[in-house]
Amino acid sequence: MKKKLHYASYLLVMLLIFSGCKKDRNEDEPEKTDSNKEFFVSSATSGSFTKVQLQALAALQGFGSFLPLIQYDVDFYKITYQTTYKGSKINASGLLCIPKGMTTTPALLSAQHGTMFRDADAPSNFPNTFTGFELFASAGFITVIPDFIGYGVSKDIIHPYYDMQTSGLAVTDMLKAAKYYLKDKNIAVNNKLFLIGYSEGGYVTMAAQKEIETHTSHNLTLTAAAEGAGGYDVSGMLAKVATVPTYPDPSFFALFMMGYNSIYNYNHPLTDFFTQPYATNIPGLLDGSKTSDQINAALPAAPSALFNPTFYSSLSNPLAETNFKAQVAANSFPNWYPVSPTRLYHGTADQNVYYETSQSTFNRFKAAGSAQITLTSIPGGTHETSVTPMMLDALPWFKSLAQ
Repeated sequence: MKKKLHYASYLLVMLLIFSGCKKDRNEDEPEKTDSNKEFFVSSATSGSFTKVQLQALAALQGFGSFLPLIQYDVDFYKITYQTTYKGSKINASGLLCIPKGMTTTPALLSAQHGTMFRDADAPSNFPNTFTGFELFASAGFITVIPDFIGYGVSKDIIHPYYDMQTSGLAVTDMLKAAKYYLKDKNIAVNNKLFLIGYSEGGYVTMAAQKEIETHTSHNLTLTAAAEGAGGYDVSGMLAKVATVPTYPDPSFFALFMMGYNSIYNYNHPLTDFFTQPYATNIPGLLDGSKTSDQINAALPAAPSALFNPTFYSSLSNPLAETNFKAQVAANSFPNWYPVSPTRLYHGTADQNVYYETSQSTFNRFKAAGSAQITLTSIPGGTHETSVTPMMLDALPWFKSLAQ
């Protein structure tokens, strides 16, 4: 989800200063004694927020309808953990949010953020950035928010945008690191596990769900998942892009092709994908210092003007770029359907991630035998406006299943 954070970040810092909230450099790291020890690397405190501070933050960031659901003070920690990228172990990071003063044992929840471009927006940079999912902790869930590979401590890696396996592992491995940390610190958590995400986070949530449901070796059992506007049908998304005169977020294409060029070792010159001067400019645009709005302003809205003509024509030619399209299809959740209770959400007026990608995915899963999946359409909802309705629907649902 896209948020304008500079003003809110300043106010957040002021809240911290005037409340006397303390931040420790680093905690004593737990002894590595259980089955998840290989995933945990380190932790550092990011501060403690009271219920009142979190209510103020929610109001500032447009989540005022969440105020009745914000019930607990929350401690925040940056967690560094190990995950796998291109077959090798790397360090990744994310935010762990622990509610305080609960009289019942909380469930565990992993929340996945939307597409981002600035390194500063990684969730582990809290309180200098804010995704909105931090509020789930104040509603009574121990919440993890992975940065994803390419952000936080792994910012030197090109983000593997819409790669199913690395996306899923970034979530499951952080969950295991968090479970290890909680056990060592004697912080109680019950056996319920929830996943939620929006935009790219919706896709990553589904990737994590597939990883959990397919590989019992993770020792994770999913209770329910909520996935919003995730573009799960990546093949269908690209096919439609080839038919539209303009697209509002050309930055997505730049990130997508840079990621695939790296993770699949194409190692092609960017001129194979993009016209000049954009092929030359894109690496600098994706240097981690620019917002999506800044990147979009530097790229043409017309896909036909952005893409190399040969590559652009291949998007609508089934006999062209067959290797690339096979990898895109493999990342569109073929030969699988959700088993756990799953709710898909999508705004019907979304022009950034087309509503049809959720409808086609839902239809395919239902036809394959998914018995506990629903699709909630948000009438007139855009990509920007549909995240809050999704969260407001998913949170009470999760709470009804959490104990």
